[in-house]
Amino acid sequence: MDLIRYIFLGIIQGFTEPIPVSSSGHLIIFREILQLEFLYDLNFEIIVNFGSFVAIAYFYRKDIMEIFNDFFLYIKTKKKDYKDNFNYGLLIIIATIPTAIAGFLFKNSIESISNPKTVGVALLMTAGLLYIIRKSKGKKSEKKITIKDALIIGLYQVLSLIPGVSRSGATIVGGMFRDLKRDTAFKFSFMLYLPVSIAAMILGVHDFLKTPEIEHLILPYIFGMIVAGIVTYYSLIWFRNIVLKGKLIYFVYYCLGVGLISLLFL
Repeated sequence: MDLIRYIFLGIIQGFTEPIPVSSSGHLIIFREILQLEFLYDLNFEIIVNFGSFVAIAYFYRKDIMEIFNDFFLYIKTKKKDYKDNFNYGLLIIIATIPTAIAGFLFKNSIESISNPKTVGVALLMTAGLLYIIRKSKGKKSEKKITIKDALIIGLYQVLSLIPGVSRSGATIVGGMFRDLKRDTAFKFSFMLYLPVSIAAMILGVHDFLKTPEIEHLILPYIFGMIVAGIVTYYSLIWFRNIVLKGKLIYFVYYCLGVGLISLLFL
């Protein structure tokens, strides 16, 4: 039964990770519904997050390789052919810094507010942000993103440390507020996910290895991770189509409904 529950939570993580409804918030809600308090901790979120990380990295594998290679080739050769990807990589680093600092400083505080009521309030906030930018189209392409844009989007990403605030939602909102095109904001959002995810996994390894029940949890964690990765990949494709069509209003209604349910009944 525990294995089935963790596979189910892996599906929830995988489906909600790319879309702007907060995967961490949904894991907290379903943990409450399925009464998994005695089993669940932040370690499971880190493990299934790795599955999502692999899926998103695979989806953007060509872009990642080009950015990575050109970044170091430009440092070595200073050729103009590599400069655009060098700048893009630099912007990803800059935008990641605020979240890295905040996550390191407030890790324990974040765990202490991981409850359905906090998630409910955060989902309502997410709904409000998505509503504001629901019709935004933007004008800036990747080459037009500035350091100021990257920093501001990075600060929006800090909000996603609050359980219930969607990381993809916050960064896409931040990008659209900075007049990025829909596809540009979408791609930059998920490029930011990759270093943040790596940092979260590195920080969580020590705690994971110290978990007393680790021998009993390895199997359900692995199944949850695999399922999360598969579902994330197809959820990402689906969500990208919705963003490009300008249909974010669907997620406004969803976050509003789930936020109110979480506040009133959990």
